Amino acid sequence: MYQAPLPHEYADLSMEEADIRIEAARKALGSRLVILGHHYQRDEIIKHSDFRGDSYKLAKDATKRPEAEFIVFCGVHFMAESADILTPDNQIVILPNLAAGCSMADMANAFQVKNCWRDLEKVLGTDMSVVPVTYINSAANLKAFVGEHGGTVCTSTNAPTAVRWALEQGEKVLFFPDQHLGRNTGVKLGYDAETQMCVWDPFKPMGGNTPEQLKAAKFILWKGHCSVHQRFTLELVEKARSENPGVNILVHPECPLDVVEASDFNGSTEYIIQTIEKAPAGSIWAVGTEINLVNRLAQEHPDKTIFCLDPQICPCSTMYRIHPSFLCWVLEGLVKGEVVNQVIVPTKIKDFARLSLQRMLTVCA
Repeated sequence: MYQAPLPHEYADLSMEEADIRIEAARKALGSRLVILGHHYQRDEIIKHSDFRGDSYKLAKDATKRPEAEFIVFCGVHFMAESADILTPDNQIVILPNLAAGCSMADMANAFQVKNCWRDLEKVLGTDMSVVPVTYINSAANLKAFVGEHGGTVCTSTNAPTAVRWALEQGEKVLFFPDQHLGRNTGVKLGYDAETQMCVWDPFKPMGGNTPEQLKAAKFILWKGHCSVHQRFTLELVEKARSENPGVNILVHPECPLDVVEASDFNGSTEYIIQTIEKAPAGSIWAVGTEINLVNRLAQEHPDKTIFCLDPQICPCSTMYRIHPSFLCWVLEGLVKGEVVNQVIVPTKIKDFARLSLQRMLTVCA
């Protein structure tokens, strides 16, 4: 998405002045406004948020304020789309910076997925028993594709339940856009990564597979990944253990399989937070996820030693585009009656995407 440059008035704001003006705008808007802040946001954004959470939790949190006219989603584009899909049409969803996208979500687009589906039909037949499952970290039109083709959305928390359901509906799962979450989920359910899974590369004929490989696979995994979580390696796990006796390794399932298998715990962002909260004082944790969340956990739990598994800073660069200056800009616009950066999902896409999200709610209830 294209984001026009900030007006100079906002681009030149100091952090202190932005804070003061954001709070003034929040007070002026009152119950007409709700601000959602993703866990990966910087603290300067989180402190202004009415709710904080992962992408799915925040999309649900948006529905808790039916009186709010404006939902300002401090996350990335697919998250704002999900909020627009799940909330009534009279609520306006705003993304402070339209350039805040998701590199993983961008690794699978509707054109590529439709081409993949047609290619699979050529190999497996038009009556092929393939159920599409998309991670919630995907564009609305891919959620719509899944809804139209009998599949479901999943989160990193409920992926095993969603995939188990999909394999009850069909013989194979097409999982996108994150190959690592798909692979880790399949292994957790008892499937073999080497013999029962193949990777679909959208830039190669037939995804880089032979017809025999596609026919044998239970899981067809899209060649996508999270640029943050793919940074974590087995070498980093081993280094953390050698340098910190008694350390607990806690990682997100978007990490590669060898990292997940070498960890002590793995789970969604919410799982990571809850695990740290419940951990005993004095325990040591190397956490394999985004640095803003890891630093916040360390600040909020000073009785524990918490550090990032990767010693090099690994922020979500696109999430970081939500700067306080952008938040100030959109809020002051609302005070003046001007709506900027509204995210609107077209009706046809919204209907099928909502179907796939509602299917997830039913399947994973």
